[in-house]
Amino acid sequence: MQAALFFAVLIVCFLLTPLAIAGTALINTGLGRSRNAAHAMFTSMCAMGSAAVAWVVTGQAIAGWNGGPAGTLKLGGQTWNWIGASGLFMTRLPAANSPALLVALFGILTAGLVAQIPLGAGAERCRLAAACASAALMGGVIYPLFLHWAWNGGWLEQFGFADIGGASVIHGVGGMAALGVAWLLGARRGKYTSDGMPLAVPGHHAIFVLFGCLISLPGWIAVNVTAAMLFHAIDPGRAVIIATNIVVAAAAAALAAAAITRIRFGKPDASLTANGWVAGIAAVSAGCGSFSAVAAIIVGLCAGVLAPLSVELLELRLKIDDPGGSVSVHAVGGIWGLIAFSILAGPPVISQLIGIATLLGCVLPLSYGLNKVIDRALPFRVSKEGERQGMDLYELGAGAYPEFMTHTDDHRLAQ
Repeated sequence: MQAALFFAVLIVCFLLTPLAIAGTALINTGLGRSRNAAHAMFTSMCAMGSAAVAWVVTGQAIAGWNGGPAGTLKLGGQTWNWIGASGLFMTRLPAANSPALLVALFGILTAGLVAQIPLGAGAERCRLAAACASAALMGGVIYPLFLHWAWNGGWLEQFGFADIGGASVIHGVGGMAALGVAWLLGARRGKYTSDGMPLAVPGHHAIFVLFGCLISLPGWIAVNVTAAMLFHAIDPGRAVIIATNIVVAAAAAALAAAAITRIRFGKPDASLTANGWVAGIAAVSAGCGSFSAVAAIIVGLCAGVLAPLSVELLELRLKIDDPGGSVSVHAVGGIWGLIAFSILAGPPVISQLIGIATLLGCVLPLSYGLNKVIDRALPFRVSKEGERQGMDLYELGAGAYPEFMTHTDDHRLAQ
């Protein structure tokens, strides 16, 4: 009966995981302008496909599975597991009923999910072909490599690093890639005035954004439960605890974001509240199976405060244009979650700091460098005419809302 419960929970989780992808795509689309809406959704679908196929080709071989073949290095008198060594195209997976097959399916689904995160940072100016190539690198190299380090017996796990649901493996990796993409692309035309002050560029559909938050919630619960069971041997009976922690953290983070935007701007901001909601999910993912409900609320409240403040810091001080808030939500939220896990539930602080340093010192430069190589052969940034006209018409030949006139912001794009 225990085995039956294990597989039943996993099947439900696998069916729900695509909701996280759909919700993220809706959030990214709603936070952009109407002339880019169809392109944003279409790019999300294509990026998911590119990342999933790349996982099959090379990703599963790099990620491997716990106890599977792996490449090792001997340093300081100890053997460190640094990369999987199974076959390309998933050819050397064990026979049916092996946990390795479940890991492979999880990887296919979550590779498509991680690939969605940088799309928010590159929205409204990233070409479709380049986005798909970047997603393929994410699903085929970057994401499976860090997954192996943190979850499949890799060197980070050997150091005692702990991340139950994916605060680093999914949110952190996606957030670091988003930061690299934002740096590579530069700001949207008209985003900054001649003296460097950022201008507000409101999203076109708050309903998409808020509905995306709601629809992604069961998807993120599924991702966290699956990761906890597959990689950390957490009993399926604790799935309810994980779900509870994610729900209350998201709720607390949204309330905190609404409150802080109300204090700072006079009225609550829907888009920043949505960012807070997802940041709460990202943060609590690290210790989702170990936190009490009270601890999850505390983690969510702090994430809800950090997300809008981080958005302001990136735009105003660092001049990083991130339309979807991907860096603030996933990178900052995930890093805070790793620290909070150590403070509230016990993993060694030094181990968590090593994991964070790996995200900043390895994943970020790796993703930026690989995308820079792509940019040389397949430019990321759309032409000025394409940005002015809108990605829908320029790359797809049709708008998302053909019955309505969309705003072109010509007065700002002329800058």
